[in-house]
Parts: sequence; C-alpha cells; structure tokens
Amino acid sequence: MLVTAIVILLFALLLIRVPVGFAIGIAGVAGLLAHGGTDLLLGLVSASSHTAVSAYTLSAIPLFILMAQFVLKSGVAADLFAAARAWTEGVRGGLGVATAGAGALFAAISGSSTAAAATLATTSTREMTAAGYDRRLSNGLAAVVGTLAAMIPPSIILVFYAVLAEESVGQILVAGVVPGIAVTLAIIVTLQIQIRIRPGLAPRDRAGTWPEKFRTLAPASPVLLLFALVTGTIYTGLATPTEAAAFGGLGALAIMAARRTASLRALYDSAREAVDSTVMILMIILGAHIFGYFLAATQVTPAIAAWVGGLPMPPMAVFAVIALIYLVLGFFMDQMAILALTVPVVLPVVHELGLDPIWFGVMVVLLAEIGLVSPPLGLNVFVVARASRQRVEEVFWGAAPFAAAILAVVVLFSVFPEAVMWLPNTMVGD
Repeated sequence: MLVTAIVILLFALLLIRVPVGFAIGIAGVAGLLAHGGTDLLLGLVSASSHTAVSAYTLSAIPLFILMAQFVLKSGVAADLFAAARAWTEGVRGGLGVATAGAGALFAAISGSSTAAAATLATTSTREMTAAGYDRRLSNGLAAVVGTLAAMIPPSIILVFYAVLAEESVGQILVAGVVPGIAVTLAIIVTLQIQIRIRPGLAPRDRAGTWPEKFRTLAPASPVLLLFALVTGTIYTGLATPTEAAAFGGLGALAIMAARRTASLRALYDSAREAVDSTVMILMIILGAHIFGYFLAATQVTPAIAAWVGGLPMPPMAVFAVIALIYLVLGFFMDQMAILALTVPVVLPVVHELGLDPIWFGVMVVLLAEIGLVSPPLGLNVFVVARASRQRVEEVFWGAAPFAAAILAVVVLFSVFPEAVMWLPNTMVGD
C-alpha cells in the first residue's frame, strides 16, 4: 500500500512538471519517512547524498559535456557534412546517405541528441530540401540521425546508466560502438529502400571528382581524430573514461582555437552549459539513489526479482516484456527519467535472469532512441520541426520508417547479444 502511494506521488509530481531529480528524491524521502521514520531517513540520506555524487566515474560526465559544447561551438558540423557529401555524390539519395554518415559522427561527438538534430535541421536538411528531396523524408532523417548521440561513444546517457547500474563506464561506452554502426547502416538501408520504392523522394546527385573528394577530408579530419582518440584510448586501456574525456576536451578546444571560434563568450557559454547539465544529472542520480534505498528498505526490488525468477518463462521472453515496457515509457518520458526510475527496480531482475547488465543497458538506450522520435513526446521531432519550420506530424511520419529500423536492430541484438559484447569483451585493462 505504501509503495503504491509513493509511486502515485512520484507520477503526480512528474505530471505537474517538478524536475525529475527533485520528483524522484521527494518521493524517496516521503517513502523512507513513512516506512522507517526520521532515524532511517536521516541515516540513509546523509550517507547516500555524498556517496551518490562523489564517485570518480561521475567526473567523466562534465568533461564529456564540455567536449561536446566545444565541438558544437567550433562549427565543424559543416565540414563533416561537406566531406560526407563529396564521397556520396553520384548515388541516388547520396545527400541523405551523407546526412546519416556525417550526422552519426557529429551526434556522437556532440553528445546531445537534440543538439545534433537541431544542427542537422539547419544544415543538411535545408540542403536536401533545396536539392529536391522530399521534406518529410529529409526532416525525419535528421530527427532520427540525431538520436545516435545516445549510442555512439562518448554517450552521456550510457555513462549515466553505468553509474546507476554500478557497471564499467569504459565497457558500456565501447559496447555502444557496434550497435551505433548497425543503427547507422539500418538508417541508410531504410533510406535506400524508400527511394527505390518511390524514386521521386530523392534525386540522383552529380558525381564529384576525386580531387574534390580528397580536398574535403582535411577540414573534417580533426574531429575524426578526436573521435578516434577518445574511443581508442578507452578501448585499449591507455586511459580511463575520465582521462579520455579530459583529452577529448583539450582536443575539442584545440579545434576551436584552430578554427578561430574560441572567443571568451563561446568558452563561457560552453562552461555554463556543462555546469548546468552536470548539476541536473547529479540531481537525478541523487534522487535515484534515495528512491532506490526506499525500494530496498521495503523489499520491493528483491520481491520483484524473486517473482520474475520463478516465472515459467525463458529469460528472453521476460526481456521482451521488459523491452515493451521501456518502449512504451519512451513515448511519454525523457531518457534519463526512465533510467532513474527503472534501473533500481529492473537491474536485480536482469541479474536474476542471468542477462548481462552491459548488454541490457545498450538495449535499453536503443529503445530510448525510438522514444526520441515517437509521438507524443518525440523531443527530437519537435526540435527539428521548430528549426525547419515544418509541421510536427509531418516530421513524425518522416521518422517512422527509421524508427522501425531501429526496432529491427533491437530485435537483431536480442537474438545475437554476443555481437554487442564482442568489443567490450576484448578490451584491454577493463
């Protein structure tokens, strides 16, 4: 009865738009107070408040966000898009393929799905429309490609999951590489299938010369090297994720300096955004810890894990039910809110079923990507619609085939989980 009342309180707070971290924390505090009184509340909260936000792995979050802000302020997105466009010219829908390829890399480096979607909507989408591409297709593509920031390292949401689940940050980041590439390829294949069925959606771009192609590589190479530096040092064990994030921040600052965009205003705005985002994330983590203590104190999580473990169903069938729940939640809630609310409850079930928590985290984030382009919330869709001045429903329809492609990737990696775990299992020093 108490747990039900606290869950109702939590969703009531979320409905009246109380910030996620505060809503979860308030519900957890109320539950602990009602369950064990002041002594239990003060004892747990005083200990957890410091433990929750002082972990060394958390220092990677502000550094990755700062790196992302430097990249966004550098204006490198235009160079990435120009390079990808030059190498895909001569192919029907080549501009769309370039958007998917360059957008995936830019989304990964930027670390923000919405920022990547907004940038693509003001660069590649406008060029696609001017070149004769269908507006619905080009806007839907931009919205979906932006979601890859959640999967390809360095991904803030994957780091967030690792902290909540107390798993290796390095392993979860590296585990996102293969699914990120798979989703990018799925988006490109879906684009080509649509163009084959309806050739009028996209024109055949002119073929560029080889000198033109190679000339575009030099401006785009710094961000390619930055991605290789961050991901490569984590994979090889040369640096921890925090150290790699610090190297990445310095590299991104060097790119800003080389492009002469490192003004005092740009540096201040980048630092301010990193601080604001980090404080929000730390508040969510603190609230999740307090709420997790309440669930543990009331024996909810062990009871759920034991009940699920006793079901006459194979583990993957149970996972399919959990995945469906995450998919539905993604239609209505933010990614971090979903993880903060569910990981403390679901993770014991994952362990009980014998599923790998690293693989599970990747799958959950893949499902969250679909939520970013699905009604009614679909944050990326609203961002693209506003930036391109298109109707929201048109962007939703344009994104729908690509969202189905991401769902197909989820099914693929559910059947072949070893494909996700191959890279993290071969890591050095982790």
